[in-house]
Amino acid sequence: MHTELIKTNMIELGFGGWMADFGEYLPVDGVQYYNGHPTRDMHNLYPLLWAKVNREAIEEAGKLGDVVFWTRSGFTGSSKYTTLQWAGDQNVDFSYADGMASTITAALSSGMVGIGLTHFDIGGYTGFSASFLSLRRTKELLLRSAEMSVFTPVMRTHEGNTPSNNWQVYSSNETLDAFARLVKTHSSLSAYTSQVMEEVTSLGLPAQRPLFFHYPDDQETYKIKYQYMYGSELLVAPVYLDGVSEWDVYLPSDQWTHVWTNQNYTGPGFIKVNAPVGHIPAFHRRQSEWTLYFKLVFSEIKEI
Repeated sequence: MHTELIKTNMIELGFGGWMADFGEYLPVDGVQYYNGHPTRDMHNLYPLLWAKVNREAIEEAGKLGDVVFWTRSGFTGSSKYTTLQWAGDQNVDFSYADGMASTITAALSSGMVGIGLTHFDIGGYTGFSASFLSLRRTKELLLRSAEMSVFTPVMRTHEGNTPSNNWQVYSSNETLDAFARLVKTHSSLSAYTSQVMEEVTSLGLPAQRPLFFHYPDDQETYKIKYQYMYGSELLVAPVYLDGVSEWDVYLPSDQWTHVWTNQNYTGPGFIKVNAPVGHIPAFHRRQSEWTLYFKLVFSEIKEI
Protein backbone atom coordinates (compact mmCIF):
# COMPACT_ATOMS: atom_id res chain seq x y z
CA MET A 1 0.00 0.00 0.00
CA HIS A 2 2.77 2.44 0.87
CA THR A 3 4.53 1.94 -2.44
CA GLU A 4 1.23 2.63 -4.21
CA LEU A 5 0.97 5.98 -2.44
CA ILE A 6 4.43 6.95 -3.65
CA LYS A 7 3.79 5.74 -7.18
CA THR A 8 0.42 7.49 -7.45
CA ASN A 9 1.33 10.77 -5.80
CA MET A 10 4.91 11.13 -6.98
CA ILE A 11 6.00 8.99 -9.90
CA GLU A 12 2.78 9.01 -11.91
CA LEU A 13 2.65 12.79 -11.58
CA GLY A 14 6.02 12.93 -13.32
CA PHE A 15 8.39 13.67 -10.46
CA GLY A 16 11.96 12.73 -11.29
CA GLY A 17 13.17 12.91 -7.71
CA TRP A 18 12.34 13.96 -4.19
CA MET A 19 13.69 14.53 -0.71
CA ALA A 20 12.63 11.57 1.47
CA ASP A 21 12.98 13.71 4.55
CA PHE A 22 13.06 12.82 8.25
CA GLY A 23 12.74 9.21 9.48
CA GLU A 24 14.84 9.69 12.60
CA TYR A 25 12.34 11.09 15.09
CA LEU A 26 10.49 7.96 16.21
CA PRO A 27 10.03 7.78 19.99
CA VAL A 28 11.86 5.05 21.86
CA ASP A 29 9.16 4.46 24.46
CA GLY A 30 5.48 5.06 25.14
CA VAL A 31 4.22 3.67 21.81
CA GLN A 32 3.42 0.30 20.28
CA TYR A 33 4.24 -0.47 16.67
CA TYR A 34 2.05 -2.48 14.34
CA ASN A 35 4.74 -5.08 13.65
CA GLY A 36 5.24 -5.70 17.36
CA HIS A 37 8.94 -4.77 17.31
CA PRO A 38 10.37 -3.22 20.50
CA THR A 39 10.24 0.55 20.33
CA ARG A 40 14.00 0.98 20.79
CA ASP A 41 14.65 -1.37 17.86
CA MET A 42 12.15 0.43 15.64
CA HIS A 43 13.76 3.79 16.28
CA ASN A 44 16.83 2.65 14.35
CA LEU A 45 15.06 0.30 11.97
CA TYR A 46 12.54 2.84 10.68
CA PRO A 47 15.05 4.86 8.57
CA LEU A 48 15.99 1.61 6.82
CA LEU A 49 12.33 0.81 6.12
CA TRP A 50 11.73 4.38 4.96
CA ALA A 51 14.52 4.12 2.37
CA LYS A 52 13.34 0.63 1.39
CA VAL A 53 9.74 1.65 0.62
CA ASN A 54 10.91 4.59 -1.51
CA ARG A 55 13.21 2.36 -3.53
CA GLU A 56 10.60 -0.39 -3.91
CA ALA A 57 8.12 2.12 -5.30
CA ILE A 58 10.64 3.24 -7.90
CA GLU A 59 11.51 -0.35 -8.82
CA GLU A 60 7.85 -1.37 -9.10
CA ALA A 61 7.29 1.57 -11.45
CA GLY A 62 10.27 0.49 -13.57
CA LYS A 63 11.98 3.82 -12.94
CA LEU A 64 15.18 2.80 -11.17
CA GLY A 65 17.92 4.87 -12.79
CA ASP A 66 15.45 7.51 -13.91
CA VAL A 67 14.10 8.63 -10.53
CA VAL A 68 16.29 9.56 -7.57
CA PHE A 69 15.38 10.14 -3.93
CA TRP A 70 17.62 11.33 -1.14
CA THR A 71 17.44 10.61 2.56
CA ARG A 72 19.04 12.09 5.65
CA SER A 73 18.29 9.36 8.18
CA GLY A 74 19.83 5.91 8.03
CA PHE A 75 20.78 2.69 9.76
CA THR A 76 22.83 -0.39 9.00
CA GLY A 77 21.80 -1.52 5.52
CA SER A 78 20.33 1.79 4.34
CA SER A 79 22.92 2.04 1.58
CA LYS A 80 21.29 -0.98 -0.06
CA TYR A 81 18.18 1.09 -0.70
CA THR A 82 18.81 4.82 -0.72
CA THR A 83 19.87 6.24 -4.08
CA LEU A 84 21.46 9.31 -2.52
CA GLN A 85 22.14 10.70 0.95
CA TRP A 86 22.33 14.28 2.13
CA ALA A 87 23.83 15.82 5.21
CA GLY A 88 20.65 17.19 6.77
CA ASP A 89 19.97 20.71 8.01
CA GLN A 90 23.27 22.47 8.60
CA ASN A 91 23.40 25.97 10.04
CA VAL A 92 23.86 28.80 7.58
CA ASP A 93 27.29 29.57 8.97
CA PHE A 94 30.95 28.53 9.09
CA SER A 95 30.75 26.74 12.45
CA TYR A 96 32.59 23.45 12.86
CA ALA A 97 29.88 21.59 14.76
CA ASP A 98 26.94 22.14 12.42
CA GLY A 99 28.03 24.51 9.70
CA MET A 100 29.78 24.12 6.38
CA ALA A 101 32.75 22.19 7.79
CA SER A 102 30.43 19.49 9.12
CA THR A 103 29.30 18.60 5.60
CA ILE A 104 32.85 17.48 4.80
CA THR A 105 33.16 15.10 7.73
CA ALA A 106 29.58 13.89 7.15
CA ALA A 107 30.44 12.90 3.58
CA LEU A 108 33.66 11.14 4.57
CA SER A 109 32.09 9.28 7.50
CA SER A 110 29.15 8.18 5.37
CA GLY A 111 31.45 7.01 2.62
CA MET A 112 33.46 4.84 4.98
CA VAL A 113 30.33 2.98 6.15
CA GLY A 114 29.06 2.21 2.66
CA ILE A 115 27.01 5.26 1.67
CA GLY A 116 29.03 6.31 -1.34
CA LEU A 117 26.88 9.10 -2.76
CA THR A 118 26.22 12.10 -0.55
CA HIS A 119 25.60 15.81 -0.95
CA PHE A 120 24.38 18.81 1.05
CA ASP A 121 22.22 21.93 0.90
CA ILE A 122 24.41 24.57 -0.72
CA GLY A 123 24.70 27.36 1.82
CA GLY A 124 23.13 25.35 4.61
CA TYR A 125 19.52 25.37 5.81
CA THR A 126 18.95 26.39 9.43
CA GLY A 127 18.86 30.06 10.31
CA PHE A 128 16.82 32.37 12.48
CA SER A 129 16.22 36.02 13.14
CA ALA A 130 15.34 37.57 16.48
CA SER A 131 15.74 40.98 18.04
CA PHE A 132 18.63 39.80 20.18
CA LEU A 133 20.30 37.23 17.91
CA SER A 134 20.26 36.13 14.29
CA LEU A 135 21.80 33.54 12.01
CA ARG A 136 21.73 34.54 8.36
CA ARG A 137 23.45 33.13 5.30
CA THR A 138 26.05 35.44 3.80
CA LYS A 139 27.11 35.74 0.19
CA GLU A 140 30.54 34.39 1.11
CA LEU A 141 29.09 31.28 2.76
CA LEU A 142 26.81 30.59 -0.19
CA LEU A 143 29.67 30.76 -2.69
CA ARG A 144 32.19 28.88 -0.53
CA SER A 145 29.65 26.10 -0.10
CA ALA A 146 28.84 26.13 -3.82
CA GLU A 147 32.49 25.92 -4.86
CA MET A 148 32.90 22.82 -2.70
CA SER A 149 29.82 21.21 -4.25
CA VAL A 150 31.51 21.44 -7.64
CA PHE A 151 33.74 18.58 -6.48
CA THR A 152 30.87 16.31 -5.43
CA PRO A 153 28.43 14.23 -7.49
CA VAL A 154 25.45 16.58 -6.90
CA MET A 155 24.96 20.34 -6.77
CA ARG A 156 21.66 21.29 -5.12
CA THR A 157 20.63 24.64 -3.71
CA HIS A 158 18.20 25.36 -0.89
CA GLU A 159 16.78 28.73 0.14
CA GLY A 160 16.84 27.62 3.79
CA ASN A 161 14.14 27.80 6.43
CA THR A 162 14.22 31.61 6.45
CA PRO A 163 14.66 32.53 2.76
CA SER A 164 14.16 36.27 3.16
CA ASN A 165 16.99 36.42 5.71
CA ASN A 166 19.47 34.44 3.62
CA TRP A 167 21.67 35.49 0.74
CA GLN A 168 20.42 33.59 -2.30
CA VAL A 169 21.82 32.72 -5.71
CA TYR A 170 19.48 35.36 -7.14
CA SER A 171 20.28 38.06 -4.56
CA SER A 172 22.56 39.91 -6.99
CA ASN A 173 23.72 39.68 -10.59
CA GLU A 174 27.29 39.23 -9.35
CA THR A 175 26.21 36.20 -7.33
CA LEU A 176 24.32 34.77 -10.30
CA ASP A 177 27.41 35.12 -12.50
CA ALA A 178 29.67 33.54 -9.88
CA PHE A 179 27.26 30.66 -9.34
CA ALA A 180 26.85 30.11 -13.09
CA ARG A 181 30.63 29.76 -13.40
CA LEU A 182 30.64 27.11 -10.67
CA VAL A 183 27.77 25.21 -12.29
CA LYS A 184 29.66 25.25 -15.58
CA THR A 185 32.71 23.85 -13.81
CA HIS A 186 30.66 21.03 -12.31
CA SER A 187 29.10 20.29 -15.69
CA SER A 188 32.48 20.36 -17.44
CA LEU A 189 33.77 17.73 -15.01
CA SER A 190 30.92 15.37 -15.94
CA ALA A 191 33.12 12.83 -17.73
CA TYR A 192 35.33 12.45 -14.68
CA THR A 193 32.33 12.42 -12.34
CA SER A 194 30.83 9.63 -14.44
CA GLN A 195 33.94 7.53 -13.81
CA VAL A 196 33.73 8.28 -10.10
CA MET A 197 30.06 7.26 -10.12
CA GLU A 198 30.98 4.02 -11.88
CA GLU A 199 33.46 3.25 -9.09
CA VAL A 200 30.72 3.88 -6.54
CA THR A 201 28.20 1.58 -8.19
CA SER A 202 30.50 -1.20 -9.38
CA LEU A 203 33.23 -1.25 -6.72
CA GLY A 204 31.49 0.23 -3.70
CA LEU A 205 34.03 3.03 -3.36
CA PRO A 206 32.73 6.36 -2.04
CA ALA A 207 32.84 9.38 -4.32
CA GLN A 208 34.49 11.50 -1.61
CA ARG A 209 37.31 9.73 0.20
CA PRO A 210 39.57 10.51 3.16
CA LEU A 211 43.16 11.10 2.08
CA PHE A 212 44.28 7.92 3.85
CA PHE A 213 42.02 5.94 1.52
CA HIS A 214 44.59 6.33 -1.27
CA TYR A 215 47.66 7.11 0.87
CA PRO A 216 47.44 4.65 3.77
CA ASP A 217 51.19 4.70 4.46
CA ASP A 218 51.19 8.44 5.05
CA GLN A 219 50.47 8.84 8.77
CA GLU A 220 49.69 12.54 8.42
CA THR A 221 46.66 11.78 6.25
CA TYR A 222 44.89 10.19 9.22
CA LYS A 223 44.91 13.58 10.94
CA ILE A 224 43.33 15.46 8.02
CA LYS A 225 39.59 15.86 8.60
CA TYR A 226 38.60 18.60 6.17
CA GLN A 227 40.21 17.60 2.89
CA TYR A 228 39.19 14.78 0.61
CA MET A 229 39.93 12.93 -2.58
CA TYR A 230 37.20 13.25 -5.19
CA GLY A 231 37.69 9.91 -6.85
CA SER A 232 41.33 8.92 -7.00
CA GLU A 233 42.66 11.80 -9.11
CA LEU A 234 41.49 15.06 -7.49
CA LEU A 235 42.40 16.38 -4.04
CA VAL A 236 40.07 19.04 -2.64
CA ALA A 237 40.70 21.30 0.36
CA PRO A 238 37.52 23.35 0.96
CA VAL A 239 37.76 26.78 2.55
CA TYR A 240 35.40 26.43 5.50
CA LEU A 241 36.24 29.65 7.38
CA ASP A 242 35.10 33.16 6.52
CA GLY A 243 37.22 36.16 5.67
CA VAL A 244 40.27 34.34 4.31
CA SER A 245 41.93 34.42 0.90
CA GLU A 246 44.78 31.96 1.54
CA TRP A 247 44.55 28.36 2.68
CA ASP A 248 46.88 25.71 4.10
CA VAL A 249 46.72 22.40 2.28
CA TYR A 250 48.32 19.05 3.02
CA LEU A 251 49.55 17.14 -0.02
CA PRO A 252 50.31 13.42 0.42
CA SER A 253 53.32 11.76 -1.13
CA ASP A 254 52.65 12.25 -4.85
CA GLN A 255 53.11 14.74 -7.69
CA TRP A 256 50.37 17.39 -7.71
CA THR A 257 49.20 20.21 -9.98
CA HIS A 258 47.11 23.13 -8.75
CA VAL A 259 44.09 23.22 -11.07
CA TRP A 260 43.83 27.04 -11.22
CA THR A 261 47.47 27.99 -11.77
CA ASN A 262 49.01 24.76 -13.16
CA GLN A 263 51.77 25.14 -10.56
CA ASN A 264 53.35 21.81 -9.65
CA TYR A 265 53.98 20.56 -6.12
CA THR A 266 55.60 17.49 -4.64
CA GLY A 267 54.23 15.89 -1.48
CA PRO A 268 54.30 15.05 1.29
CA GLY A 269 53.96 18.33 3.09
CA PHE A 270 51.88 21.41 3.84
CA ILE A 271 51.66 24.31 1.42
CA LYS A 272 49.82 27.64 1.40
CA VAL A 273 47.88 28.67 -1.70
CA ASN A 274 45.82 31.66 -2.76
CA ALA A 275 42.14 30.84 -2.37
CA PRO A 276 39.87 33.70 -3.40
CA VAL A 277 36.16 32.95 -3.47
CA GLY A 278 35.43 30.84 -6.55
CA HIS A 279 38.88 29.21 -6.58
CA ILE A 280 38.70 26.40 -4.05
CA PRO A 281 42.10 24.77 -3.44
CA ALA A 282 42.03 21.71 -5.70
CA PHE A 283 44.82 19.62 -7.19
CA HIS A 284 45.04 16.77 -9.67
CA ARG A 285 47.64 14.03 -9.71
CA ARG A 286 50.28 15.06 -12.22
CA GLN A 287 50.60 11.52 -13.58
CA SER A 288 46.84 11.07 -13.86
CA GLU A 289 45.40 9.77 -17.12
CA TRP A 290 42.93 12.65 -16.76
CA THR A 291 45.64 15.36 -16.74
CA LEU A 292 44.91 16.76 -20.22
CA TYR A 293 41.18 16.69 -19.50
CA PHE A 294 41.62 18.60 -16.24
CA LYS A 295 43.87 21.18 -17.87
CA LEU A 296 41.31 21.78 -20.61
CA VAL A 297 38.40 22.06 -18.19
CA PHE A 298 40.05 24.50 -15.83
CA SER A 299 41.70 26.61 -18.53
CA GLU A 300 38.27 27.22 -20.05
CA ILE A 301 36.76 28.07 -16.67
CA LYS A 302 39.52 30.58 -15.88
CA GLU A 303 38.59 32.53 -19.03
CA ILE A 304 34.92 32.97 -18.06
